[in-house]
Amino acid sequence: GKQITEELTRDLATQGITIVSGLALGIDSIAHQATLNANGITVAVLGTGINRAHIYPACHKQLAEKIIQGGGAIISEYPPGTLPTRFTFPRRNRIIAGMSLGTLVIEAAESSGALITAQCALDYNREVFAVPQNVTSSTALGTNALIKNGAHPVTSAQDIFDALNLHDVKKFIANREILPDSPTEAEILKHLSREPTHVDQLVKLSGLDSPAVNSTLVLMEMKGKVRNLGCMMYVLAK
Repeated sequence: GKQITEELTRDLATQGITIVSGLALGIDSIAHQATLNANGITVAVLGTGINRAHIYPACHKQLAEKIIQGGGAIISEYPPGTLPTRFTFPRRNRIIAGMSLGTLVIEAAESSGALITAQCALDYNREVFAVPQNVTSSTALGTNALIKNGAHPVTSAQDIFDALNLHDVKKFIANREILPDSPTEAEILKHLSREPTHVDQLVKLSGLDSPAVNSTLVLMEMKGKVRNLGCMMYVLAK
């Protein structure tokens, strides 16, 4: 399981696929770390509060920090201070399934939590993938049952790319990048995201004068690069 997780995750991450998992011991943490090793982006969905003191398991606090430093995210639906229970972890699995194009189950015993995630993925009309295993292995009961019930068998990352039609994913991501046409645009783009930013804040962050920022934003909006949400609040257009 460790070997195939590292191989599949590496091949997916290097092609620009974001890896979403749960920061748990075992396959989860291996997937997060393998993504970081491949300089990819990974997201961990917690079954606890989002604050550092309640990262669970505690031994993954450093891994959580690395995920954030690598451009990924640690997210939770629970408020800071929420402690883990036997209910919070199965509930968070629906978030993992819901925010992903597909769910890949690498190992799963008969009552594994990974099967909950797979069922959520099916409920949300997402694809489910499973790695076939030796039929005598206890951790193969869940994955082999998924395959018998219609999950895509996976022996390489190419199987996932084929099923999701992601052959040109890197080109697709590159085409979505907003390229500046001038040094002024480049400076403004550094400080814009999908979260609204006021023009005064852009002036402050960019160090440019107000007329330059305003006139450039008008041109960028005409080019379809940014959107004015009103009240002088701007976001990236895509």
